[in-house]
Amino acid sequence: MSQDHGAMDSLLHEERRIPPPAPFVEAAHASDPEVWDRAAADPEAYWAEWARELDWFEPWEKVLEWTPPHAKWFVGGKLNVCHNCLDRHLTTPRRNKAALIWEGEPGDVRVMTYYGLQRRVSKFAHVLRRLGVEKGDRVAIYLPMVPEAAIAMLACARIGAIHSVVFGGFSPESLAGRINDAEAKVLITADAGYRRGSAVPLKNNADAAMEHTDSIEHCIVVERDSHVGRELGVRMKPGRDIWYHELMRDIEGGVDCEVMDSEDPLYILYTSGTTGRPKGVVHTTGGYLTQVHATTKWVFDLKEEDRYWCTADVGWVTGHSYIVYGPLAAGATVFMYEGAPDWPHRGRFWHLCEKYGITLFYTAPTAIRAFMRWGEEWPEKYDLSQLRLLGTVGEPINPEAWMWYHQVIGKERCPIVDTWWQTETGGIMITPLPGLTTTTPGTATRAFPGVHATILNDEGEEVDAGYLAITKPWPSMLRTIWGDDERFQAQYWSKWDGIYFPGDGAKRDEDGNIWILGRVDDVLNVAGHRIGTMEVESALVDDERVAEAAVVGKHHELKGQSIAAFVTVKEGVETGTSLADELKAHVVEKIGAIARPELILFTGDLPKTRSGKIMRRLLKDIAEGRAVGDTTTLADPAVVEALKRRYDEGDA
Repeated sequence: MSQDHGAMDSLLHEERRIPPPAPFVEAAHASDPEVWDRAAADPEAYWAEWARELDWFEPWEKVLEWTPPHAKWFVGGKLNVCHNCLDRHLTTPRRNKAALIWEGEPGDVRVMTYYGLQRRVSKFAHVLRRLGVEKGDRVAIYLPMVPEAAIAMLACARIGAIHSVVFGGFSPESLAGRINDAEAKVLITADAGYRRGSAVPLKNNADAAMEHTDSIEHCIVVERDSHVGRELGVRMKPGRDIWYHELMRDIEGGVDCEVMDSEDPLYILYTSGTTGRPKGVVHTTGGYLTQVHATTKWVFDLKEEDRYWCTADVGWVTGHSYIVYGPLAAGATVFMYEGAPDWPHRGRFWHLCEKYGITLFYTAPTAIRAFMRWGEEWPEKYDLSQLRLLGTVGEPINPEAWMWYHQVIGKERCPIVDTWWQTETGGIMITPLPGLTTTTPGTATRAFPGVHATILNDEGEEVDAGYLAITKPWPSMLRTIWGDDERFQAQYWSKWDGIYFPGDGAKRDEDGNIWILGRVDDVLNVAGHRIGTMEVESALVDDERVAEAAVVGKHHELKGQSIAAFVTVKEGVETGTSLADELKAHVVEKIGAIARPELILFTGDLPKTRSGKIMRRLLKDIAEGRAVGDTTTLADPAVVEALKRRYDEGDA
């Protein structure tokens, strides 16, 4: 096994292959197996084909200008994102098609056609203009998963304002930091939101944040629930705070779309879990919309009759690209849901799939593993026969979780698109094409046509196990970090010359598929062997009693590091020393003695960020007996304290 040049040991071997179902192949949008070669031969011509599916006010003069690390796509072209997502559909039969179907956690429902959504967006864009928001101004959006979140984003795009969406679960301190970094002029929030039956006090949090900001001139407040707002003691500051419904009631008509340059900024999105100064990723207009439109249409094989549900929040990039911009540009019917998957019961997602006839379902491995833990009886209660494609996003998916999704939810008839991409990439980068790709559980397979992904070592040489690298520019790539281009260059472009470093380890299998092995920061170094956390976690989840596992390195005097595993089991499984020993033996059987965990700690849940990513830094603190670090970005900070107590008590 190689120990040089930053290569990782490739341990886990997966032999299952799942070809796409024949009926799916026959009707798929992407049906030409030569498309990868064609795109690789002339990527600029390939992306220009996709760009021509959008409406342009003025054509581009040049497809790409590339001065590493800065790219300009569709140079000189003029368009508007809101026009492409809404207005252009109004001259087609989509005018009266449902654009947005929404259900709140308490069960309230709203449906908006493309015509109805366009009217609301245009009117709210007029509101923003009346409040002094101009092209290039920044608008902060701090809302629950309600239609007004999409309306606010599209209204900003309509007038050329740059939006910065902040997830509604973030603290006042996090919100203030993002407002200050972007120097936002207007904040859009709500009196409250719902999460697991409880009200989230958004306006009160916003008030606390605005005590530490100087740039906000107006705060627009959506009335989610007037009764709950009163209970929370919501206060409106005269001269600054204005109710959304009053603004919309008092204004006449809408406004036209601003003509935007292809490279004008569309939004800033701050990456989660940042410390110190927030890191605001900047995405622009023409290239971004081209790639999210292309990937929505081909990765999800989007058809006119589909009802598409991406379970993310608009506070994350997945919500930007695959709830709002990509699906609406492609003319989809998008379902939005406000609440949690287990409220008021653990079948809520499957109930919604049945109720609304969801055909395309896109969720996170974290959620899939939770569904596994809750048991098959929940999805079995509901009719999921209308589902025709499943997707995953957010982190690598363990092969056994993939197979559970395939067998229990998809009934072995739905292709699964396991997608790899980042806030920084803007759109999907590595993915199966569901009518063309034979999938292997646990791998995102290969790069989307026109995307150039490979695996390199420290010297920039191609290897089968090392660092994931993107070797050529792509349309939806980030353009800079807001206000800090030096950080942009140092963070993403300093490892190799002119090559983007995503920060992930990867391996290539015998079929040429790319496996994401986890963040390089999470790579274990056990007795000189570099081991990706994903492979050990997959071996643990391969045991039918395990629902979820997280692996970290623990200091070891002889080996440098040993492996510590935090494990959640399925309901009804008894934990203890015997099970721990059996799981250690199972890992050895699956991938070898070098990967045998020294410590297994059983826990009812794992500490995660609000986007569902496991906080391995905190688990490492626990495994090594250090004081637990900052928990402000955790979904449930009490989980960390419970884990630390169990470790301190020696429960292994």
